[in-house]
Parts: sequence; structure tokens; C-alpha cells
Amino acid sequence: MAGTLGRLYTGTGAFDVVGRRRIWYSVSGLLVVVCLASMLLRGFNLGIDFEGGTRVQLPAQGARGVITSQQAERVFTETVGHPPESVQTVGTGSAASILIRSAALGTRESFILKRALFDQLQPLGKNGRPSEQAISDSAVSATWGGEISRQALIALIVFLALVSVFLAIYFEPRMALAALIAVVHDVLVTAGIYSLVGFEVTPASVIGLLTILGFSLYDTVVVFDKVQENTRGLLGLTRRTYAEAANLAINQTLMRSINTSLIAVLPVLSLLVIGVGLLGVGTLKDLALVQMVGIVAGTMSSILLAAPLVVDFTMTRPAYRQQAERVAQRREKLARKAAPAVAGEGSAEGETADQQQGGSTTSPATPTKGGKSAPAGRRRGQPASKNNRPSGKAGRSSSR
Repeated sequence: MAGTLGRLYTGTGAFDVVGRRRIWYSVSGLLVVVCLASMLLRGFNLGIDFEGGTRVQLPAQGARGVITSQQAERVFTETVGHPPESVQTVGTGSAASILIRSAALGTRESFILKRALFDQLQPLGKNGRPSEQAISDSAVSATWGGEISRQALIALIVFLALVSVFLAIYFEPRMALAALIAVVHDVLVTAGIYSLVGFEVTPASVIGLLTILGFSLYDTVVVFDKVQENTRGLLGLTRRTYAEAANLAINQTLMRSINTSLIAVLPVLSLLVIGVGLLGVGTLKDLALVQMVGIVAGTMSSILLAAPLVVDFTMTRPAYRQQAERVAQRREKLARKAAPAVAGEGSAEGETADQQQGGSTTSPATPTKGGKSAPAGRRRGQPASKNNRPSGKAGRSSSR
């Protein structure tokens, strides 16, 4: 575990992200298909801002104490005959109020509902006394939500066009294409998860969807900048291929991407905890949910999708394929040169072992009468061979 964390921190290229890109493509493609199927078959849980409806609001302070959202929902259901779309408490202290959202109600239904809420809950007005005027209602038109969606779509198209031009100029067109694919992936996954889980789509959700695009592109640009740095002048080198240099860049920026994502998640969690848990503001919940999903999807796409796509787009160029072949040839040549040296070391070790084994089988030297030892391997009293004859005059006299 410590070794894995150490490699993750130092960015030594130990994680083969590019080499397993087929796996990441399959996972991302399957996720996109599931999200598209959910959006087409199940659709979205649109709020009243998109479908139209009625909004009723009353103070949370009543003559009998604090009015809860459960009490307001019970009165609404008993009066209208069906439960509201949502009931929530917004604000804190004396400024707290109950917000009821439902399908469109007629004028008569709204009047009866307001009368029932006043009779059973007794909300306090500004003067501190129960007042029916403290209960307000408003009709929300579906055209307003449609206008927001249309403006958001225009903003998305303009944003993608400007980003494409910038990335194509600053980096290369193939990097711009990979970044756009990653951004579209993030949008589809975020929208699909909203459809799968059934989160309510509000104008705040649409705004949050636009904000995650910037975060996704920021992380992608960081990775691309390191890839460009590692591959500068690569065509004239034979040390590593483009895929290996890109994989090294991913590892070098992996810890930064994780830290950036964690830091970005902290304020989003604060929106969920404080905005929803303490303040009870539903708009903050919608904004935080879409950002949470978008941050996770953006981090995954910048690491596992955008950079591997750049590698595939680049390797379609003949110059980079030829460079990869030169790298392979150089490594084969080095391997052939290293093979005899390894074999020589093995044979030298074998000879040393044989000598040690042969020396252990010969008989030890036997001392002669003069106290000298006879050579090993010759019995005592055995005449010396020609090579063992004494030299000089002593040798000649003895031979006579």
C-alpha cells in the first residue's frame, strides 16, 4: 500500500493508464449508453419552473408555534386531494417560511387552499398576529423554464465553440477534439444520472451544469499541457514513444488532479450540509448535486478519456508511427547486445562452480620423505613425469 501511494505521489509512470485505454473506452461508452437510454425512455423529473404550476408560501411561525413542512403537506393533501410536488422550509429564525410547489391550481382551488392553511395553521403576519394575507400564491408558467433552457443551450454552444478555437490554437486540433469529446461525455453522464436517480431538474440544476464545464476543461488542460511538455521534440528521439510520454504526463499530473477534485468537493459538500441541512434552501441543493456529479465525471474523463484519445489521434500520423518503430528497433538492438553479456556471466559462473567441484575431488598433497609434499593427484613413490624432472645439471646427471 505504501509503495502504491509513493508512486502515486511521485508520478513515476507506474500506472499504465494509456495502455489500458480500451478498458476506459468500454466503461465510458457503456455509461453513456445507459445515460442516453434513461434520458430517452425515462425522461427527467422536471420542476414546476419547466412544466408550470402553483407556488404557495406562508410564514413558518404560527399562533400555535412553529409550522412544520409535514403539517403544511398534510393540509394541502386534505384540501386539494393529492400531495404537492414539494414542501420545504426556507430561511431560518423569524425569516423562515414554508414553500409549497404543486401542479397548476385554479383560482377557486387556490382560494380554498389558502383558507384551509390559515384556519388550521394560523400563520403570523408582520404585525405578529395571525393573518390570511401572510399566505401568498403565484402561478409559474412553463414558458419561463423553456426560456431558461433555450438560453442555456445557446450558452453551451457558444462556450464549446470558443473553447475549441482556444485549444486548437494553444495546443493542437486533435487535442481540442479530445477535450470536446470529454466535455460532451461529462454533460451526458451528469444529465443521465439526474434521469436515473430522479433528481428534480430546476433552473439551478441547469446553471450548475454549465459551471461544471469549466472545471472539466481546467483539469483536461492541465493534463494536455504536461503531455505537450513531455512530447516536445519527441520525433527526433528514440527513448520512448508518444503513448509512453503521454502516460508519464498523466502520472505526473494524477496527484494534482485528485487534490484539485478533493478541494473542489469541499465547498460543494458545504452547500449540501449548510444550505440544505441548516438553511433548508432547496436551490442550493439542486446546485450542489449537479456540481458534485460533474466534478467526479470531469476528473474521470480528463484522466481516463481525454489523454488516451489524444494518443489514438496522434498515432494515426505516419511520423509518430515511424518513431515508435525506431524506438522498438533500438530496444531490440540493446536487448541483442545485452544477451551475450548475460550468457558470458552465466558461463563464467558455471566454470567457477566446475573448478570448485573438481578441486574438491582431487586427493590432497601427500608429504614425501624430505617433508615436501607430492603434487596432488600422484601417489607417493610414483616417478615424476617429463614435466616434473629437475632442471639443470642435476637433471642431466640423474638421466645418465
